Amino acid sequence: MIYLEHLLAATNGMLAYAGKQARFDAFNHDTRQLLPGEMFVAVRGEHGDGHDFVLEAARRGAAGALVDARFMQHSSAAVQDEFEASGLVVVVVEDTRLALQHYAHAVLQRWHPVVVAVTGTTGKTSTKEALAAVLGSSYATFKSWQNYNDLLGLPLSLGRLEERHEYAVLEMAGDHPGEIAQLCAIARPLLGVLTNISPDLLQYFGSQEHMAAELLSLLSHLPANGAGFVGDLGGHALPTDLSASLSHLGNEQVSAVHVGWDGLRFKLCVPLRQEPMLELASRLLGAHHVSTMLAAYHVGRYCGVSVGEISHALEHVESLPGRLHIVPGLAQATLLDDTHNACPASMIAGLETLRALPAGQRIAILGDMLHLGDFEAEGHRQVGVKAATCVDYLVTRGERAVQIADAAQQAGLPAECVIATATPEDAARVTRQLLTRPIASGKIAHEHSPARSILIKGAEGMRMERVSEQLMAEPELAPAQLVRQTPGWKQIVLMRPERPTWLEINLSAIAHNTRLLKELVGPRTRVLIALKADGYGHGALKVARTALHNGASMLGVATVSEATPLREAGINVPILVFGYVPLWQMREAVRQDLTITLYGLDAAQALARSAQALDKIVRVHVKIDTGMGRLGIRSEHIAEILQLMRAIHYLPHLELEGIFTHFAQADAADLSHARLQLARFQNVLQVIEAEGLRPPLVHAANSAATLRLPEARFDMVRPGIALYGLEPSPDAPLPEGFQPALAFKTQIAQVKLLPPGEGISYGSTYITERPTLIAILPVGYADGFRRAPTNWGSVLIHGQEAPLLGRVCMDQSMVDVSNIKGVRVGDEVVLIGQQGTAALSAETVARRLGTINYEVVSEILARVPRVD
Repeated sequence: MIYLEHLLAATNGMLAYAGKQARFDAFNHDTRQLLPGEMFVAVRGEHGDGHDFVLEAARRGAAGALVDARFMQHSSAAVQDEFEASGLVVVVVEDTRLALQHYAHAVLQRWHPVVVAVTGTTGKTSTKEALAAVLGSSYATFKSWQNYNDLLGLPLSLGRLEERHEYAVLEMAGDHPGEIAQLCAIARPLLGVLTNISPDLLQYFGSQEHMAAELLSLLSHLPANGAGFVGDLGGHALPTDLSASLSHLGNEQVSAVHVGWDGLRFKLCVPLRQEPMLELASRLLGAHHVSTMLAAYHVGRYCGVSVGEISHALEHVESLPGRLHIVPGLAQATLLDDTHNACPASMIAGLETLRALPAGQRIAILGDMLHLGDFEAEGHRQVGVKAATCVDYLVTRGERAVQIADAAQQAGLPAECVIATATPEDAARVTRQLLTRPIASGKIAHEHSPARSILIKGAEGMRMERVSEQLMAEPELAPAQLVRQTPGWKQIVLMRPERPTWLEINLSAIAHNTRLLKELVGPRTRVLIALKADGYGHGALKVARTALHNGASMLGVATVSEATPLREAGINVPILVFGYVPLWQMREAVRQDLTITLYGLDAAQALARSAQALDKIVRVHVKIDTGMGRLGIRSEHIAEILQLMRAIHYLPHLELEGIFTHFAQADAADLSHARLQLARFQNVLQVIEAEGLRPPLVHAANSAATLRLPEARFDMVRPGIALYGLEPSPDAPLPEGFQPALAFKTQIAQVKLLPPGEGISYGSTYITERPTLIAILPVGYADGFRRAPTNWGSVLIHGQEAPLLGRVCMDQSMVDVSNIKGVRVGDEVVLIGQQGTAALSAETVARRLGTINYEVVSEILARVPRVD
C-alpha cells in the first residue's frame, strides 16, 4: 500500500495534479499489466520510455502516475487537460528510478520490518518462498513480488509493503558489479541468505571471481548483530570483513533423502541445536531443494519459529510456475516445466531431478543458456555430458544448445536419440513424434508414475514456455500454469542484437512455408531447399534445421564453402553443390560427404580419384543446360551426355543419383520459353531412359516452376525464394498463405533540426529548403542498404514513410521526420517489414532499386546480426 504523503516525503516530489486518491494499491510500470487503483511509474529504459504511456495508464484506470520533470515540461496543454479531467494523481520527480529507490528505503525505515535478503546464482525465488512460508506461520510476513529483484524491481515490489508486516523477505539479484551493495543500502537487511555460487551472467561480470564477489557482498553488508546463512560457495572464499555471524547450510546431518512426484522429504539432525532428529517435507521437486528447506529451517529457528510450525509450513511449499512445475502433458506424459531461466547449475539440477523421478521414459528439451561469456562453451558441454546420463531422448532448441547435443553424443547418448531444432514449434513437433514411439519393455514406469516425463528448460530469452504450451494436455490452462503468460509478455520478443541495426528472422514463417511447399508437391516428390548466399541472407544454418523438420529432405548450396558450416554444425542430410567445384577442392567435397554437380568428364575423373583416395562413395548429379546458358552440357549434345553418364557408372566410388536442369523464365508472364526448356529436358530423359541410365532423382523446378508448372516437379523440386516468403517475380506471385520471414530494422540514433539552406551528407547533394527535422540512422551501404545508383527512397517510422535525404554513407543515413510526431532516439525504424498497418516489402524496395527481391535480401551483409 502506497500513501501519497509518504511518497511525496520520501521522493521530494511535487504534486502536479491532486487527483482523487491519497493511497494506491501498488506500483506498476507496464500498462499492459496495470490494474485499476495502482500507481503507474513512467520509467525511461534502454528499449523504451514509459512516459509515452502515461495517458494510456490513465485510461486503463491508474489512480496515479509518477513521472519526471522533463516529461511535464514537454507535455502539451491537451495532455495536461486530460490529466486533470481523468482525476489522475500526478507526482513529479527528477528521476523516477531514483525516486522509487528513495521511497523503498523510506518505507522500510518507516515501518521497520526485519529484512531478510536472499541472493545467489540459482534458487533465489524458491528460497524466498520457503522463508516467507516459514516466517509467515508465526509473523506477518511480506515477500517481494514474483521475482522483482533488481534496482527497479525491488522498489516496485515494496509498493505492496504494509505497516502490519513484521518481516520482509526480499530477493536480490544484480547483473553488474555493485548492484547488490546498492540493494543492501536500500533494504538494510538484518539477515542474509546466499543460496549458492556457480557460473552465470559472466558476460556482464567478466569472470567467476567477480560474479562471486558480487554475491558475497551481501554478507559484508549485514550488521554486526545480524546473521548470514550460506549454501554452496563453489569453492569461493568468504569475505574477510564479515561482521555478522554465519551458518553454513550443509553442516547438518541430512539422511534418507527421497525425491518423488509428491515432493521432497529427508531426515535432519542438527547437533548444535540439541534437537531430536526430525523429518522435513515439501512439495518441491529435486534433491537440490534440500538446501532451500535448510535455509528456511535455520532462518525460522533463528527468528523463534518452532520446529513444528516450520515443519507444517514447509509441507505446503510447492514449486512455482516455470520452476520444475508439474504440468499434465499430451499422451499422458508429465511435463517438468522449468522454463523460468537457465544456467549450467540449474540445468544440471533439472536433469538430475528428471533422472531421480520414476518414469518409463525421460525426455529433455533444452534451449540455449545466455550471458555466460567465456564459460559458454564449457557450460553447454557440462550440461550435455550430464544429459547423456539422465535422458532417453534429448531435444535442443537454438544454436548454442547444439553444443549440448554434441556433448551428449560424445558422452554416449546415441545420435538417433538427439535432435537439434531452431524453433519452439519444431522442438514441440519432434517431441510429439517421440511420444508416438513405443517405450522399451525394460522402461515400463512404476505404478502411479508417468509413462514419460519431459523436462523443458532454457534461458528466459529462449521463451521455452512456448514449447511447454504446445505439449500441454490442456493448453487453455497455460495462463495459470506457465510463466510469461501476461499480455505484456505475449507481446515481448526478447532480443538484444549486437548492434542497433539487425535482421529479424521469423523461423516459424520458414517452417510454415516449407510445409506449404511440401503439401503443394505431394508426398512422393522430395523437397530440396536452396540455401545459397547464407540462405538468401536469412541464415543458412537455422533455415536448414527448420526446413528439415518441416518437410524438406535435402539441401542445396552454391559452393563447397557454403556447405562447410552446415556439416560442422552436425547437419548430415544430403547437400547438393549446384555450382563449380574446382579440381583442387574435390577431396574436401568428398571428405564432407557432399553431392556434386558434374557436366564434364575431367571433373568426374578427378572426383573419382579423390573419392578413391578417401575410400568413399560420392553421389553426383549431371547438369543439363536446356536454355539458361550457364553451367551444364547443352541438351542437344546427347552423345556427350551419354558419355559422361556412362563414365560415372564405370568410374569407381561414384554413384549417379540425379540429373537436372534450371529454368531461365519460369517466373515470366509468358511460359513458352520455360515449356521449351522442359521439352528439351524431357527429350534428354527419354534418351537416357532408353539407355537404362535414368537416375533416381530427376529435378528441374525452382520456386516459380514449383508453383506454376506441375509437370516440371518430377522426383524433386528446388524452391529457394518462395521458402523465404518472397515472390519469384511480379508475374509469379506466391499463393495465399506464404509469409515473409525477414524484417530489416534499425533504431534512430539522433534527432535534430536543420535550418534552411543546409547541406546533408557527402557532397551536399541535398540542401534543405525549410527548417527540417532529420533523424540519423545507424545503417549504411556497408550493411547492404544501397547507396547508388538509386537508394531505398524511404523507410518506416511510427508507421509512416520517412524519405531518405542526401547520400547514404557507409554506416549512417539521414531521413526527414518533419511530418512525423513524437520521433525520438531509440525509435524503431523498419527498412523491410511491417510497422503497424504500414508495410515496406522486399519487392517494393527492389522496384525502387531497379532490381529483384533476391538481390535485396541476399546483399544484407553478415555484419548485420540475425535474431529470431
